[in-house]
Amino acid sequence: MMTIDRLCYNSKLRYVNAGEKFAFSVLSLCACVLSRSVTVSCFVLILLGILSVWKGGIPFSCYLRYLTVPLVFLLLSSFAIVINISHTPLDLFAVELGSIYLTGSRESLMYALKLILTALSSVSCLYFLSFHTPMPDILGVLRKLRCPKLILELMLLIYRFIFVLFEVAHAIRVSQNSRLGNRDYRTSMKSFGAMASALFIRAMKKSDALYDAMESRCYNGDIRVLNENFPPRKTEILWIGFFEIILYGLVVIEKF
Repeated sequence: MMTIDRLCYNSKLRYVNAGEKFAFSVLSLCACVLSRSVTVSCFVLILLGILSVWKGGIPFSCYLRYLTVPLVFLLLSSFAIVINISHTPLDLFAVELGSIYLTGSRESLMYALKLILTALSSVSCLYFLSFHTPMPDILGVLRKLRCPKLILELMLLIYRFIFVLFEVAHAIRVSQNSRLGNRDYRTSMKSFGAMASALFIRAMKKSDALYDAMESRCYNGDIRVLNENFPPRKTEILWIGFFEIILYGLVVIEKF
């Protein structure tokens, strides 16, 4: 089981209605994307972090570790926004390189900061949904929202095959390490290529076996999954509504 699924099934918010968590996450995500405001992004990032760690029981160190994954990519991509090559020095900094300058402006720095905070707050919304809602419950919400059955079935099968491929990859990796298949860079690359080709072949074989198993169980184009039903609570709905009113009030204030 992957770490996210283990955290999800052990979460204190696991038995909260999935529709409430889905609506809360999506509405907060839309507010972050629409506003692109430092204030709104920080508000969502801090509050959802508190909910995930304090109410959901997610370890703080684990939550920070997951946030650092998108943060690294955002910082690397922000360098291209802040740093410019120009014949004219800008107001933030300027390093002379012959007839040109390696320079940046305060405006580009603020734009990069807004981009980083908006992306991090949006990721925190998705993390809130992923850390506290199992995949079958999310699919159940999408099914109630009339999402096409084909998309739901593909999501379920892909989700299932992630675990299958991880298990096969781990077994191959252990076998390679036991035979010193990663003792240096050259053998590591050769072992990685062999593992990738073996995974592709195993995935094809397992997909055929899965389809045969589904056909033998009278598969008619609809995968039925037994979902747990947790009724919504009025108190939780009121808190979600109160939070979203404040959030979208901040969005309106920032915009106008």
